[in-house]
Amino acid sequence: MNLPVKQPSNKKNSRAPGPRGPVHVCGVDEAGRGCLAGPIFAAAVILDPSQPIEGLADSKALSPERRFALEAEVKRRALAYGIASAGVKEIDRNGIDWSNRIAFTRAVRELLRRFPDVDPHSLLVLIDGTRPALRLGLAQVTVKGGDRSEPAISAASILAKTARDRYVVEVMHPRFPQYEFDRHKGYGTRSHIEAIRRWGPSPVHRMSFSHGNKAAEGTQ
Repeated sequence: MNLPVKQPSNKKNSRAPGPRGPVHVCGVDEAGRGCLAGPIFAAAVILDPSQPIEGLADSKALSPERRFALEAEVKRRALAYGIASAGVKEIDRNGIDWSNRIAFTRAVRELLRRFPDVDPHSLLVLIDGTRPALRLGLAQVTVKGGDRSEPAISAASILAKTARDRYVVEVMHPRFPQYEFDRHKGYGTRSHIEAIRRWGPSPVHRMSFSHGNKAAEGTQ
């Protein structure tokens, strides 16, 4: 449930005022929601106000080279970060909205697991979009367009995107090279749809997605 907490206005600061003193602002975003294949990834990031990172932006607006360069900067300079995912079976069984929201929660929990010094009750979690994390149990606020307006969310979008791209290229593509996942990363490009029609769907395709089903029908 969204809490009526004022969003932080200082874009360079990872802390916002709270009723019990300062809290860490934790940005959360996803990558791969609209893909026809592969898991959805999410990342959570707490930036360090003493180590600002220049050039943070929505990952979709960055070149692959710039994304990977910023990924290294975020991992080196952030106070904490976590990356998690929800798999294809979960997406087909529970739907993409549920999978998206549970991936948000898993990313925050992974951050807390990797950085145990972070007090979970000190967090104000900023979620990109309009749908909150599922069963998070922490203060959270959804921010429409947050990957463009909130640096912590921008950083999370970069980590989620680079982690997913790396998984697609290093895990999915070698197993199923005929789909050329290294080129389109699982999105519904024309070449991807044609490959599904030619080869049929693979075990990493989301059969609950209409484009995947329509392409699969063309193989019958």
